Amino acid sequence: MTATRQLVCGHCGRTNRLPAARAAADARCGACHQALFTGHPIEVDEAGFERLVANSDVPLLVDVWAPWCGPCRAMAPMFERAARELEPDIRLLKLNADTAPAVSARFGINAIPTLLLIRGGSEIARSAGAMDAQRIVAWTAAQLRAA
Repeated sequence: MTATRQLVCGHCGRTNRLPAARAAADARCGACHQALFTGHPIEVDEAGFERLVANSDVPLLVDVWAPWCGPCRAMAPMFERAARELEPDIRLLKLNADTAPAVSARFGINAIPTLLLIRGGSEIARSAGAMDAQRIVAWTAAQLRAA
């Protein structure tokens, strides 16, 4: 049997199975035919977040933010830049803490911006405070090596 990875489409939310030997960078969704990875973070609501955590075989890097937060707005373009470097090995998500209070409470988010690194449905690392793109990439790589 061929090993596969599960990847959730950021456009339609469908779970796709991709052979492990196939490059994820070029993969398209079987349902909506959009690229599975675009080099941009995916904005998710609580339901989308839960679907990705439950069905993704790639690690998730989540930016928990709020639109009224100055440091969050300053970090947004840095997170966007980091997505171009980290995808398709890591899926980047943006989760608005104001519209996702249940997720924020479950993960004990008490400062924003907060980065959560999730693998296999479990949080493996977190960092509070704004970072530039280079630090986001370096922090993520270091945390994945350590986990």
